[in-house]
Amino acid sequence: MRRSNGRPSHWRHRWGHSLRVRLITVFVLLALAMTAVFLGGMQRAFSGGWRDAARPIVTDYLDRLVADLGTPPDVERAKALVARLPISIRIEGPAVNWDSHPDRRRYGYGYGARGDWLSRTTADGHRVTFGLGTLPWQREPQGIGWITLALLLGLIVLAYAYVRRLLRPLDDIRAGAERFGRGAFDAPIPLRRRDELGDLAARINTMARDIQGMLDAKRALLLALSHELRSPLTRARLNAELLPATPEGATERAALLRDLAEMRDLISDLLESERLASPHAALHREPVDLAALVREVAGELEGGERVVIDAPTDLPTLSLDRARIRLLVRNLLDNALRHGAEGPQPPHLALRRAGQGGIEMEVRDFGPGVDAAQLDRLTEPFYRTDSARQRATGGVGLGMYLCRLVAEAHGGRLSVRNAAPGLAVTAALA
Repeated sequence: MRRSNGRPSHWRHRWGHSLRVRLITVFVLLALAMTAVFLGGMQRAFSGGWRDAARPIVTDYLDRLVADLGTPPDVERAKALVARLPISIRIEGPAVNWDSHPDRRRYGYGYGARGDWLSRTTADGHRVTFGLGTLPWQREPQGIGWITLALLLGLIVLAYAYVRRLLRPLDDIRAGAERFGRGAFDAPIPLRRRDELGDLAARINTMARDIQGMLDAKRALLLALSHELRSPLTRARLNAELLPATPEGATERAALLRDLAEMRDLISDLLESERLASPHAALHREPVDLAALVREVAGELEGGERVVIDAPTDLPTLSLDRARIRLLVRNLLDNALRHGAEGPQPPHLALRRAGQGGIEMEVRDFGPGVDAAQLDRLTEPFYRTDSARQRATGGVGLGMYLCRLVAEAHGGRLSVRNAAPGLAVTAALA
């Protein structure tokens, strides 16, 4: 029956995902199986041959014991023999009836059967039957049991410690893979041994260096191309603005300037995203009044006067990169103004305390929102929802990606959710 606290499922999960636990279990079961097989085999091998070999010796010894008891058998001598030797004696006859272990008769063990070679009949008609008595380890069964249990547990602990040490490189490999997945290639996996696991760690380190080299080359190429494109783009925009403003060419001139402006913004966003995505991104931090900065950015945007700003007066002053935070606020407000233009209410921006001295900024619009299946991809580079793939909405899908990078560069995070109606984007800043 499944328990309410979920403990069985926890152990099933532990068994299924822990190689160390499975190895320890296999070792313990193998040890128990080998012990059972060894004892069973030895008992079967010696039960027949050993009994036949020992019978003449035991027979002669039992004859001497019966002679020592006398005729009729002396109970006091029998008691002395039982006290001195690990045997049991039962005497049955016309004059003496005595049993050194009366409980044995009730359970039917400890004595040879009638007519067995462990029984002797005296001249006066008494039958003396011998059997095993109280063995030395049976006199203190609890002590022996606890010692055996302690030894077994000690062996299990030693096996666990050895397996843990043997599989320690797997922990290093897992931690290294997590670091490499986050883009932190500066700390390679430590090489603790020169076995198969050590060779695997070395190969993963080599793979990480190759990936880092490819990423650095890609970043350098992208930065170089972006820098090189800026100069001809600036000249093209200048030439377009110098064209004669004739009525016939006004529409084409405006379209050309709009395309050039979009290319300029794309190059700027690409450069900024590569700078922020770099593990050595430099932030120019300074004390920033976030509420004042939000109002300033909203006043610069077209339609920004419609944004409802909720900012308490007791918000802490954070050490932030003013230029990057302006980019974050501008992108979030611009996105809310564009996609919530047809909503029943204007966009809302709320600031509130979070954590130890941090601030959460939530920007919400009241537009159509986003399909739930697309929420997790909104902060990916160059991703736009189907409803946003229209010329009128503008953008190339880097705005939310830049917002995420800015929040993460400041030690925070960016989360997106459907607010029904509209979309709510929360940026946590520390």
